[in-house]
Amino acid sequence: MSKKLIALDLDGTLLTREKKISPRTQRAVQRAIEDGHHVVIATGRPFRSSVQYYRELGLTTPMVNFNGALVHHADDAEWGHHHFPMERETALKILEVCEQFRAENVIVEVKDDYYLKQHDDNLVRFMGEGHTPLGVGHIPSLLNDHPTSVLIYPQRENMRELREHLSEFHAGVIEHRLWGAPWHVIEIVKAGVNKATGLQVIANHFGIAQEHVIAFGDEDNDLEMIEYAGHGVAMGNANPMLKAIANQITDTNDNDGIAFVLEKLL
Repeated sequence: MSKKLIALDLDGTLLTREKKISPRTQRAVQRAIEDGHHVVIATGRPFRSSVQYYRELGLTTPMVNFNGALVHHADDAEWGHHHFPMERETALKILEVCEQFRAENVIVEVKDDYYLKQHDDNLVRFMGEGHTPLGVGHIPSLLNDHPTSVLIYPQRENMRELREHLSEFHAGVIEHRLWGAPWHVIEIVKAGVNKATGLQVIANHFGIAQEHVIAFGDEDNDLEMIEYAGHGVAMGNANPMLKAIANQITDTNDNDGIAFVLEKLL
């Protein structure tokens, strides 16, 4: 059998609703690795909040963070560091939009560092993973670098209008995706950046043809990756748009959907 590149989204895909990897799914992934396949994480999360699952699976591969805005290796600095940030001026314009639509909070990330509009213990615990923000307050006066991503926590009643505004006025310079429950976050990265572009960097490194890529996902930030993969798999809990383009729909993240596919395909 040809060696595969297997890409795993985290939230809603590899992880159960308790943010755990089930024993059956872990066994299926480990068998794939033992058989010589390349398993990678492809997530919207930053490295700091995804590395624990990288370690738990015993991975030694590169990974995709920030929906493709950062492609790197956790343990091998010589592998390369592919960072695709948006322009600082673009981020400042997005922050103005956040004020216009009265966003509840905003996180601006520069690789593994981040700035927070206002302190929130839950956000620091979930997003920080032990890392305190570089600064809290008026982000435009704190931000000196080109950011990797901007996370907007909108007022729920303004979310659709805010996304429509981003699409209408900023489509040429950014991509925006919606996270699923429980966060309902709008994530913004540089235009042209997505999980598929990140995965291509890794596929090229390993010499894996597109038809030998298997990808699992559940949300709209997985769309390009599922389309790119030779075998794109939507979880049973995936949104309808993703299910419509997937090659296969498996069981849910709480019912070992990844294991079900890997046990049969490999």
